[in-house]
Amino acid sequence: MPAVPTELRNRGGERLDHAFTPGSQDRSDLVIIGHGVTSHHDRPYFRDLADAFAARGVASLAVTWSGNGNSEGSFEDCTISKEVDDLRAILDALEGWNVGYAGHSMGGAVGVLCAADEPRIRALCSLAGMVHVQRFVETVFGHLAPGEAMLDRPECPLSGAFLADAARIVDVLPSAAGLEVPWRLVHGTEDELVPYTDSEDAHTANPAAELVPLAGADHRFTDRHAELCAAVAPWFDAQLAR
Repeated sequence: MPAVPTELRNRGGERLDHAFTPGSQDRSDLVIIGHGVTSHHDRPYFRDLADAFAARGVASLAVTWSGNGNSEGSFEDCTISKEVDDLRAILDALEGWNVGYAGHSMGGAVGVLCAADEPRIRALCSLAGMVHVQRFVETVFGHLAPGEAMLDRPECPLSGAFLADAARIVDVLPSAAGLEVPWRLVHGTEDELVPYTDSEDAHTANPAAELVPLAGADHRFTDRHAELCAAVAPWFDAQLAR
């Protein structure tokens, strides 16, 4: 099993908080787990995923993007594009690993945009993945002025940089259409933040992607972690073992 640096930094020098869970000593397969907007890596469904990966011998690295949680940086600088750059810096640090990526919500958009031109990502899974970025921002944050709290979190003020980046991206469908990496879309049909139709649209753009609906599940897969893990861990195990 290759080494994982005890300290991870992005290309701007900001330290990225993370949690590494080892797999089997004889495997070099690892899944990076990325969170969504206003979140961090220490979420119950991420911890359960890490345990499910480890049970199959696959290591995992749950990361907190710069400006979020206990990572360095300012939240006002957080954008999807900056998180893509964070992910590239993490890949730089994982020499010798066979890497997959699982991204939740906005972290799903990060994964699609990065994997579109990043061959070091060998398998991709979107978990309630955001596809229509600008529509999400208008729907969820359209009532806010810059500086006001996103999702009622005062430590997460809406910024002009975030709005401008979302307006530039609009959606990830062009990148999705060109993806050649194995891709699985796992999404709750009753998602209250990122509609299930986002994953349907991604699947339409790239029919080779596997769409896995979790009937009745919400955005955070509340009380459905076992089903989430069953849809994700064996798939990564098989894809990375190829």
